[in-house]
Amino acid sequence: MKTTILLSIFLALLIYSCTSTGDMYHVSPSGSDTNPGTETEPLKTIQAASELAQPGDIINVHKGTYRERITPVRGGISDTDRITYQAANGEAVVIKGSELIENWEKLDSDTWKVEIPNTFFGEFNPYDDLISGDWFNPMNRPHHTGAVYLNGHWLTEGVNLEEVLEPVGETALWFAKVDPAGEGKTTIWAQFIGVNPNEAEVEINVRQAVFYPEETGINYLSIKGFVLEQAATPWAPPTAEQIGLIGTNWSKGWIIEDNIVRYSTCVGITLGKHGDEWDNTSANSAEGYVKTIERATAAGWTKENIGHHIVRNNEIAHCEQAGLVGSMGAVFSEIYDNVIHDIHIRRLFTGAEMAGIKIHGAVDSDIRNNHIYRCNRGIWLDWMAQGTRVTQNLLHDNGPSEDIFMEVNHGPALIDNNFLLSNTSILVNSQGEAFVHNLIAGRIRVGIGEGRLTPHLVNHSTEVAGLAPNKSGDERYYNNLLFGNADLSVYDNAVLPVYMDGNVYLNGAKPGKAEPYPAIINDFDPEMKIVEEDDGWYLEMNFNTDWIGVQSRKLITTDVLGYTEVPNLPFVQANDKPYSIDTDYFGDKRPKSELSPGPIVIKVDGKQRIKLWPYK
Repeated sequence: MKTTILLSIFLALLIYSCTSTGDMYHVSPSGSDTNPGTETEPLKTIQAASELAQPGDIINVHKGTYRERITPVRGGISDTDRITYQAANGEAVVIKGSELIENWEKLDSDTWKVEIPNTFFGEFNPYDDLISGDWFNPMNRPHHTGAVYLNGHWLTEGVNLEEVLEPVGETALWFAKVDPAGEGKTTIWAQFIGVNPNEAEVEINVRQAVFYPEETGINYLSIKGFVLEQAATPWAPPTAEQIGLIGTNWSKGWIIEDNIVRYSTCVGITLGKHGDEWDNTSANSAEGYVKTIERATAAGWTKENIGHHIVRNNEIAHCEQAGLVGSMGAVFSEIYDNVIHDIHIRRLFTGAEMAGIKIHGAVDSDIRNNHIYRCNRGIWLDWMAQGTRVTQNLLHDNGPSEDIFMEVNHGPALIDNNFLLSNTSILVNSQGEAFVHNLIAGRIRVGIGEGRLTPHLVNHSTEVAGLAPNKSGDERYYNNLLFGNADLSVYDNAVLPVYMDGNVYLNGAKPGKAEPYPAIINDFDPEMKIVEEDDGWYLEMNFNTDWIGVQSRKLITTDVLGYTEVPNLPFVQANDKPYSIDTDYFGDKRPKSELSPGPIVIKVDGKQRIKLWPYK
């Protein structure tokens, strides 16, 4: 026994000494990839540093623009022995999936043309790469993963060449043609309004991703402080490998923080599934996704192997499918303090996977303190949102869809202390959720009698316990502040029981029949609006302290929320500790009695101007 213990200690020390070097590799545009990567002799590319770095090492990237795809070849071995990619302190580092293009030839009007040898693109040419896949709808026209940028902002792909040769309309367009194999060039036509592109910065997508491993299981990476932009990302359905501008590719323990992620043809950040031979063969069906889950389980979808990512303090913008996507790969993850905006705003194509955040399988995931606006939809949690919490988020100006969509989940999922300010606040085609202390300013839509059989899981696990239909109901609405078009009577025909209490209804908002003593105050107009100032976003709104005492209101806890109908599970935290919703949107303590409805503690009457973002 003693010999065995000594051998184990020796092997552990050997592994630590071989992998946890704690070295720092420096990268600079003035460096060379033949250098050792010291501060005085830096490497030139981040990829070269990636091939040298071992667990415990730091890749320190200095000021400049890097046009490359980083394909990490290894990861760390634990949360404390990770490989870190970071922008050098106080230095601006931009990593692009694009290249500068010059030698444009002027045609009529504001249209210009350039011819590029196909050898320039290598094995991947985005202008010959059509967007397609499960649940994708091209709206009767082709779409490519390529893009053209003028001074950092993209133009719009035209339907045909004739359209681009016409005088410029409201939107500047581009169009590309790739010669057949063996004929050698890609021609791009683009409209530059009053600009000579040879005297401006014109870039085109050439890489499919900016930071994405080719292999799965590249664990424990940190990516911090970069601008990552301009990638020819493919459509990312839940049934296929999900390649983002930056993505984890079926790994564990990444930290993606303090970055700007923008201008992705489809998706910004992916915490997604692996690829296999059945990618995009589901025939857009629920049965196809059930089979995808079965294959993912066979490929190691467990709490021990997948997820546990942290995505925090990033800005994600200008992605035409989604800001963040994760099919089963986002389990046990935290997504917080991010700003996500201008997602799927051009709407040239459509499908079933567009949102600021779109996750299948948000198991024990925590989505909090995010600001999501000007997206077609805010947060979409689809299938297996179990043990999930969505809290202290600010959502507004999202549409034409809604702030939060809960689809075919069985819960438990807790949605609390959020500002849901868009024209449509909530869409539910699910059961087993609790909406607590939210401000709900828009419509509420509910699907009744959903027949798809979808999974529920063993508690705090990825193991499928069974399949069940989503009949509707088994929902809880406690201590919310609703006004305008918000209408909880849409639950009156739900199949399963619905629980409502402590809600206040202003200016036309309607209760459901499940609420025994609703507080209805039709003659009070909150005159709510959200205002952007140089230092952040403010809520302007009329408040009344009478809302506090107008009815008896209880503190919402795990005991109050009870058990969900299908998985028969309590509303508890990921660590199994009970919930007590005793703090508000700002983290301020709620009084033990006379609780305010809505996400903030109401202290005074009248018109108030409250800074909602950033509030730290």
